[in-house]
Amino acid sequence: MPKASEIKKHAAIEYNGRVMIIRDIERSVPQGRAGGSLYRMRMYDVVNGGKVDETFKAEEMLKLADLTRRPAMFSYVDGEEYVFMDEEDYTPYHLNKEAISEQVLFINEDTKGLLVVVVEGTPVSIDLPSSVELVIEETAPSIKGASASARTKPATLTTGLIVQVPEHISTGDKIKINTTEVKFMSRADS
Repeated sequence: MPKASEIKKHAAIEYNGRVMIIRDIERSVPQGRAGGSLYRMRMYDVVNGGKVDETFKAEEMLKLADLTRRPAMFSYVDGEEYVFMDEEDYTPYHLNKEAISEQVLFINEDTKGLLVVVVEGTPVSIDLPSSVELVIEETAPSIKGASASARTKPATLTTGLIVQVPEHISTGDKIKINTTEVKFMSRADS
């Protein structure tokens, strides 16, 4: 059983007899508490989607929920649901757009390495690969002679995600993005 300080976003834990997915974690260190970090976690019930905000002490033990991760690929959008296809047995997984709103900004038909998180037979979330390749739909014109300096500009990708890119990158370029930090890594290998 991990401590609260070891839990990451998108982990599934058992809390009050329910399986919860962690969506957001804020760490705070109140004044006057010797080494006592607090972790405020926003959790969603995997069954009914109910939201719970709870604060845990760093040393508090949490129980990870029984879940499996299945390799899958994005298939299509059906109204408010995104449909993913299991790469091994072709099971379709339907996920509500709201439940994976942050992750869909990194996903298109070509995204490889997706994992569907399944808890007790129900698909509840998506685990993204560490990096994805997406095409820039719109950004300011590239500046001639701009070196790969530290100066950046915003770029809107085909999925709607906005990231900062170096000045020499232009519209139509395919770039590699770190999904954890939401940062430009490099141009993608063509």
